[in-house]
Amino acid sequence: MSGYYEVLTDPSYTGQLVVMTYPHMGNYGAQDDWNESGPVHTSQGCVSDPRPVKAAGFIVRNLYRGPVPPGRITLDEYLRRHHIPGITNIDTRKLTLSLRDEGSCTGIIIRSSVSMSENYLKNQSATLSQSELDQALAYLNAYPKMEGLNLVPEVGTDAPIPALDNGLLEKSGPLIALYDCGVKANILREFQSLGCRVSIFPSTATSEEILASQPDGIMISNGPGDPATLKDQVQVIQQLIGKKPVFGICLGHQLIAQALGARTYKMKFGHHGINHPVRDERTKKVFVTSQNHGFAVDESTLPGHVKVWFRNANDQTNEGIYSDELKVYSAQFHPESAPGPFDSQWIFQAFLDATHYPGKEN
Repeated sequence: MSGYYEVLTDPSYTGQLVVMTYPHMGNYGAQDDWNESGPVHTSQGCVSDPRPVKAAGFIVRNLYRGPVPPGRITLDEYLRRHHIPGITNIDTRKLTLSLRDEGSCTGIIIRSSVSMSENYLKNQSATLSQSELDQALAYLNAYPKMEGLNLVPEVGTDAPIPALDNGLLEKSGPLIALYDCGVKANILREFQSLGCRVSIFPSTATSEEILASQPDGIMISNGPGDPATLKDQVQVIQQLIGKKPVFGICLGHQLIAQALGARTYKMKFGHHGINHPVRDERTKKVFVTSQNHGFAVDESTLPGHVKVWFRNANDQTNEGIYSDELKVYSAQFHPESAPGPFDSQWIFQAFLDATHYPGKEN
């Protein structure tokens, strides 16, 4: 019902068509300060991402086209401004069930070359010619599968952003070095709310560059694509583990698991949405989480000294690991979820506890 703006600007959705299961979208418009795309570095310094929409296309049942509150624009106008295709009047329930049964697949949004105005005059819907259909199928057949696809170079900053430059600066808080593989902006906001300073490093940074900032902890961010392709990033994380507390969210969790010797695999249909139950294996408490991942950690390949922290209560897949000995902690889901749910926000304080920082008083 809500959150379509955050979904569109989430770097983890890079290169993906997104189907919304709630039938009515866009009724409260779009507003820039909901942006989930993290800051980037340009020749002008640290700025907001000039390409905030990361999803490749948007699929909805009904698109609201009426008035929106002052200071906002419609969802349709927002997508047009950023040259993102969308399609409406689709049976999204049927499409969703097909994806769940048959698994995630490649797709394309295409419009007939016959103008809509001509079709309206003829009182018929646009259809693809055989030539257009052949072109679309040829494009799809040549398009790379998500498994084996490295999308991290398309997201995140390409140069370090010191805490002093990105506004995430507290005088006495711990310094978090964030390894940016496509960070969501709310991860930064959550650390800031706990009084942290955050320095951001690109996914091409070395372990020496990260450690030279003398951080109290290191966060490996979320991001898009197949984690098994990120050999260089895994090697960097291997060199960081044991030297500083290391945390990870989503892709960061998968990369940490690989750095510890585990493997990841492509799920038939990943976890997406804001209502996934996760069980804390230490306390046995269950909470509702926001999730967006198509790959998972093969729990059977984890080394013996690494423990399972979280597990999905529906399908029992791994949702987090920890090692008190190595000071490594990770979550597959999104504790920073915006606009919610907020059940797992406490995990950021749990991360900070590993740095022996007490947190910022409310």
